[in-house]
Amino acid sequence: MPMIQSSDNDFRVCRISFDTLLEIQIEAEERGLATRWTSVDALRGQVKEEAVLLQSLMREERGEAVRAYRCLVLFSSADGGDAGGIVTIDLDPARFESLDRLDRDLDVRRAFARIFSLASGGIALEDLSACSDTP
Repeated sequence: MPMIQSSDNDFRVCRISFDTLLEIQIEAEERGLATRWTSVDALRGQVKEEAVLLQSLMREERGEAVRAYRCLVLFSSADGGDAGGIVTIDLDPARFESLDRLDRDLDVRRAFARIFSLASGGIALEDLSACSDTP
């Protein structure tokens, strides 16, 4: 599966509703796509019912056609805390093309790519006690 770079035409970052995420999960189950939650119940148990961010990561190609897009999903945890999570899910190409983009500007694309890179690599909470607002 080739990686999608922020300069690629099919790089996109989208804000989707929780209901759209559920629809994507159901489609992935029905099509037997490899990367998804084990069930809708598993998704509901992990993801808070609010909008999530989705970024294209890879494309699964069969011959000349794209079979699926593997995307990162950045979400708030359902447990009610401040933590979130990042997972991958496969999308049907038609669904992928139908999503509204947030990343039309090149600088915005780069910023989103960096955010997702940091999130997927792990973010550590640093000790900020040495920082001060006072000059």
